[in-house]
Amino acid sequence: MSLVALIILLGALGAALLSLWARRGELREMASTFDNLADAKRRGSDRARLQYPNIDLSRCMGCGSCVRACPEDGVLELAHGQALVVHGARCVGHGACAAECPVDAIAIMLGDVVERTDLPAIKPSLESVGSPGIYLAGEVTGYALIRTAIEHGTAVAREVASNAAMEVVATEEEVLDLCVVGAGPAGIACSLEAKQQGLSFVTLEQEELGGTVAKYPRRKLVMSQPVDLPLHGRLKKLSYSKEELITLWTKVTREHDLPVRAGVSFERIEEVDPHLFRVHHGEGSLLTRNVCLALGRRGTPRKLGVLGEDLNKVVYHLIDAQSYQGVNALVVGGGDSAVEAAIGLGEQPGNLVTLSYRKSEFNRIKARNEKHLNEAVQAGRVQLLTLSEVVKFGEGYVDLRVGDQPHPIRLPNEAAFIMAGGVPPFRLLQDSGVSFDPKDREDPELQLERGTGLFPALVCAFSITALALVWALVFRDYYAVGRSLRSGHDLHNFLRPSRNLGLALGITAAVLVAINLAYLARRASWAPLRIGSLKAWMTSHVATGILGLVFAALHAGLHPGNSIGGHALAGLAVLVVTGAIGRYFYAFVPRAANGNEVALDEARASLASLSGEFEKANRNFGVTVRVEIDALVARSHWRGSFFRRVFSLLMGQRNLRRTLRTLRERARAEDIAEEQIAHLMHLSRKAHRTALMATHFEDLRALLSTWRYFHRWVALLMVLLLVVHIVTSVRFAGLSFGTSP
Repeated sequence: MSLVALIILLGALGAALLSLWARRGELREMASTFDNLADAKRRGSDRARLQYPNIDLSRCMGCGSCVRACPEDGVLELAHGQALVVHGARCVGHGACAAECPVDAIAIMLGDVVERTDLPAIKPSLESVGSPGIYLAGEVTGYALIRTAIEHGTAVAREVASNAAMEVVATEEEVLDLCVVGAGPAGIACSLEAKQQGLSFVTLEQEELGGTVAKYPRRKLVMSQPVDLPLHGRLKKLSYSKEELITLWTKVTREHDLPVRAGVSFERIEEVDPHLFRVHHGEGSLLTRNVCLALGRRGTPRKLGVLGEDLNKVVYHLIDAQSYQGVNALVVGGGDSAVEAAIGLGEQPGNLVTLSYRKSEFNRIKARNEKHLNEAVQAGRVQLLTLSEVVKFGEGYVDLRVGDQPHPIRLPNEAAFIMAGGVPPFRLLQDSGVSFDPKDREDPELQLERGTGLFPALVCAFSITALALVWALVFRDYYAVGRSLRSGHDLHNFLRPSRNLGLALGITAAVLVAINLAYLARRASWAPLRIGSLKAWMTSHVATGILGLVFAALHAGLHPGNSIGGHALAGLAVLVVTGAIGRYFYAFVPRAANGNEVALDEARASLASLSGEFEKANRNFGVTVRVEIDALVARSHWRGSFFRRVFSLLMGQRNLRRTLRTLRERARAEDIAEEQIAHLMHLSRKAHRTALMATHFEDLRALLSTWRYFHRWVALLMVLLLVVHIVTSVRFAGLSFGTSP
């Protein structure tokens, strides 16, 4: 065997080993993803409370940009080569995933709003359905971000200003154009825009400037995104401390002399005429043509209703943890605020902190808070009592009922923080004319699959190719002549690769290739290139690839020949074709695999529901059903090597028959009805079959994923050939794609 053959064999074996090593790593990561998803479903954190990213699987190509862009851990992960929502409850609607998606496959939506009674019925203009002139803005609408609240408030003031000319009311009492209720982010933005629009208005705030943000702990960082604040300009930072925001809002309120009346409680809205409202508040009432309700969702703090809750030591928010030192502190709650308060108090010297939560696990806290809490518990700074409830607050102590213990336990206590959420102001809003009836809510926009996105690319390719054909037809006398005869043609000096237009076409093609490759730098997490959106770069990637090919072909005179430049042109052509085909593969095949994962989850849920009915009669049998079928599905599913899954396929039916026979005999021994047994057998077969389908779709996706690496190696080869071609052409003043000067 020759030395070259040995080198080729060694390279092929090395590539195969690297491919298998990478594939096994991918499978391990996927197994971890589905374990995390199962854990999220068990906790109940898989379902979004308000906003969540809706993923169009017909477009998602699995680049992972959304996962890297999300500031919250665990919301999105990759499975079967596509994005997957895991901990939906952790999503707060930043929208960074949607902004970074290069193929526009993600839309930020509210959760299941069809039957929810905690969301107001509003129009796209934020006007209340059935109550013209009453608008809602900010968190009360279901959107929690400060950026969104600012956008809402600004939009309401502009909407009121656009309709102000039509609202003419005859009355002797002063009538305002707008009354803003709430001086949080939405209320302040609405007030600033109202000032800018020249509206007459007043802003009512029952507590202090800043709304909910003012109650945040000291130095708490608030995530945001760049947004324009009326009369102030761009807020460019991605995060602000509580103090920075309060200082900013206080500054703009004073600078622009906004009529903010703090310490004035809002009571109700009375409709006087179709375009006239009387707003009743703690100091009287006022007349206004429009009302913007920017109250937030927290309302008044939720109380526990236990003895001693009126003691001075019991409070409902923590402003400064450093002011509590050397005390026995109790925090009650299971949200991020409660966990952050417990962690903050635990870091102060001399504190003994207990966190009480009525459930067994946290299902709606951020991953980083859960991590910090576990560290604090392990370090002894925080004592965690799950399945516990406060029975009584006393002077110097607190009684808690923990788990199934018959008697409460007594803990020493000097400070108690109840962070069990708030009572939303829904009743107040309903009394003011705002509807929360799902029937009044406009139907949510259906997020239909929009296809792979190949159609626009094909239209672009067709148009560019058609223009190139027109060009070739215009100069057909030159291009039809053989290469050896072109030097005598009249157009040779104009179209030859090394002169005039021919040279310009070659330089343009090289520039287009460079721009095309810059997309990889924009997408990479380590690269400093962050100009423009990934969506625009993806469009540029497709367009520059096709344009580069056309310009290079024209530069070569449509006859590249057997040369370095000709090989570079061939590589570019292969690169464009493999990119288009790979885009289709990465849209269709992973979608099929994820679809079967969903079907498998449904089958397992049905199986668990049925076995749960059996548990009522015999708990052991219900447990046996779930354990046996889950083990059977796990052996048949996509975990393990490819050959192991092929072996599972061959042996799967025998294992299935053996397991079902055992379960059937056990069920009959437990006197379970035959129709229930038949239903159980059907669900078991369905779960097993669906697992096999997901497995082999994943195997197909894995084989097709090699297309990505093929595409990349072709790109590398093309770039090397192009560099050699350019260097050689410059050296010999040829500058052509395979033609002599």
